[in-house]
Amino acid sequence: MEAMNDDLAPLSARIDRTNELLTRMLAEVAKTPSTHAIFVDAGYLYAAAGRLVAGTEDRRAFDLDAEGLIEALIDRARTIFADSRLLRVYWYDGARRRIHTTEQQSIAELPDVKVRLGNLNANNQQKGVDSLIRSDLESLARHRAISDAALLGGDEDLVSAVEAAQGYGARVHLWGIEAPEGRNQAEPLLWEVDSQRTLDLDFFKPYVSRRAAVPYEATTTRPAREDVRFVGAQIAAKWLAERGRAALQDLLPGYPYLPGSVDQDLLVEAEGRLQYSLRGQADLRRALRDGFWEHLQGQY
Repeated sequence: MEAMNDDLAPLSARIDRTNELLTRMLAEVAKTPSTHAIFVDAGYLYAAAGRLVAGTEDRRAFDLDAEGLIEALIDRARTIFADSRLLRVYWYDGARRRIHTTEQQSIAELPDVKVRLGNLNANNQQKGVDSLIRSDLESLARHRAISDAALLGGDEDLVSAVEAAQGYGARVHLWGIEAPEGRNQAEPLLWEVDSQRTLDLDFFKPYVSRRAAVPYEATTTRPAREDVRFVGAQIAAKWLAERGRAALQDLLPGYPYLPGSVDQDLLVEAEGRLQYSLRGQADLRRALRDGFWEHLQGQY
């Protein structure tokens, strides 16, 4: 009997050691705060918030204070996940050839914000955004980087992202935007999430404002082509100063075509400088683009 006890002694010691290590590990886990992240489908945000506050889904018709809104989302999450810390805010949007617009670049520079870009097709529809959301949600959940995910979106294609994160133990909380009529989130998505909240008109009012139309006078003199070309060069100089040579190298292979977002920004800024509408003025718009391209090519 004593010999048997002697044989069991090392095993008992190993069991005691294992129990001690487990106890210490559980104590460390108990001290580690929960972590949450916020995932924003910007396409859904702009469309739903624009419709709610400004009455339109057209991004060109309203301004969004992204910095203020992101701070508000972080504050809301802090209230809901009181015993949790923020990992970061993930901001998913589309861009031509995945080149940041000026607005997207300013959002990317905000603290605790990561901008992830899908593509925009010829109809300005986002492509690849849902797969980016799924990839990030699944990866963060798999590595136990987050315990909770607040997802601001509405597309049914996000169901697989929710399921992937839940499969690794994360809880996914769907945030929606109040719809003036009907519903702007897919029912299958609502069925899969762990909780659902709706952000109302009062939440978004401080951050969304409709743009005032530029008051072009009917008697405004039509600018000369050379004047429009010069304005195009001025805007190109500003664009290059803001975006840098790396963005220029990405833009040049597309000559003579500009990405839709760049072309639209060019048009809007030129109209403001000229105080003249270039809509329907094909020759002046060509002169504007020519001036823009000539300046950029001269700097390459």
